[in-house]
Amino acid sequence: MSEAKNNQGGDRKSGKLTAKQLHFARCVAGGMSQAAAYREAYDVREGSKASSQQVAASKLMGNAMIKQRVEAIIRQKEAGIAASALSDRERVLTKLRHMIDHAEQNDGNKLRAAELLGKSVGLFKDVVETTDNKSSDDLLSDLELLLDSVTTDANTDSDTDCANIPEGDSTMH
Repeated sequence: MSEAKNNQGGDRKSGKLTAKQLHFARCVAGGMSQAAAYREAYDVREGSKASSQQVAASKLMGNAMIKQRVEAIIRQKEAGIAASALSDRERVLTKLRHMIDHAEQNDGNKLRAAELLGKSVGLFKDVVETTDNKSSDDLLSDLELLLDSVTTDANTDSDTDCANIPEGDSTMH
């Protein structure tokens, strides 16, 4: 018995992606455009229309299984990058701790290692706090002044606009 396969649905019996669909998903997750990934994964005849390739690629990305695979590959890559960064951070911190523990008493490297270790955990961040000690009455009075100035400006602008209209002009309703 032959397995039923198609471009968009994958292997219908097992619910798995075909090799070409998986290759397409990997290419898209790797940053290729959908059309470029389609050309890479499928046998595209030379001279075939770019619009046809884009339509086929779009249909593939419309497949929930392919879309999920692309998202899963991207999540795996992001997790790998985060793990690598964490690993690098741990390696540096371990080295700094070792330098602190095993350096000579007057060794400048020991002091520098301690400083870098402290910076890595945020010990040397400057915190600046500003406070405004206005009472609620002062704030209310400031708001009233602002509102008065806005309404005064609005009234002045409308008076200016009306002053430019000749008397008896019937265009204003």
